[in-house]
This record gives sequence, C-alpha cells and structure tokens, in this order.
Amino acid sequence: MNSEITFTPDFDSASVYVMSVYQQDVTKVWNHFTQSDLLDLWWAPKPWKCETVKQEFSENGTWLYIMLGPDGEKQFAKAQYGEIKPNRSFDWTDAFCDENGVINEKLPKAKWLFGFTGIEEGTKVTVNIHFDSEEEMRSILDMGFEEGFKKGLLQLEEVLQK
Repeated sequence: MNSEITFTPDFDSASVYVMSVYQQDVTKVWNHFTQSDLLDLWWAPKPWKCETVKQEFSENGTWLYIMLGPDGEKQFAKAQYGEIKPNRSFDWTDAFCDENGVINEKLPKAKWLFGFTGIEEGTKVTVNIHFDSEEEMRSILDMGFEEGFKKGLLQLEEVLQK
C-alpha cells in the first residue's frame, strides 16, 4: 500500500493542496473520481458512507450525494461540475445543501480542481481546493476535513487494489 498523501494548507491563499499516487493507470483512477457507483465506494471516510442521489458528470452537471453517519447522521452535499478534460482534469464547486440540492449559503463552499497525471508508478492525483476566505477554510478544517479526506483517499487505494 502506497499511503503517501500530501495535504498542505495555505492559509494566506485560503487553499489546500492534496497529492496522492496510485499504482493504477489514469483511466481506472479517473473513473473512481467521476462515476457515482465507484465514488460511493470510497468518498466518505469510514464508518461514514457516501450514497449518490443523482449524478450528471458533464460540464455544468451536478453530483448530489449524502454522507451517512454511523449514528444515522445525514449530510447532503452538491458538486457543480465546471470544465472537464477527460482523463486529465475536472473541477467542481462543492457545497452543503438539503436533500433537494438547495445550497446552504450559511456554510462554506469550495472550488476543487482535480488533476490526473500518468507517471512511472501509476497515476498522480492532485487536488487544489480554494475557499472564499481563510475563515471558511478554517471552519472546514475544524470539522475534521484533513483526517476525513486522507481516510477517503486511503480507502480509494484499497478499492483500486481489489
């Protein structure tokens, strides 16, 4: 297991840089970031589960999903896709929402840019996450985002090896 994940917060620019390497080809890793049935396998850190409500992976399409907690907690989120370059990159704006996808404007939103690069070891995934303010970034980090996202990326590695 690789388990080398770089997670670098930059408070001056209200952004986080994440990098991980997987020993699979780009297409397989890409599919696990872009197909809801595969995303559901790893996106939520255990013991939480991710469940897709609906997904349209296309420019201006959305992914509406629920994070289900071990004690019955439910947190809905919606990702609005921007530019998609197949097997290379895509971006989305991610926000907390209700079960109908109506965004909760009181909670932080973030713009995510995902990059996929074929390397000798397999695939390098980079994720740049930009927040509207340092305050919003800190509130997400305070919710345990770093630990949770790293757990999810490690779960992805387990899923890819099956």
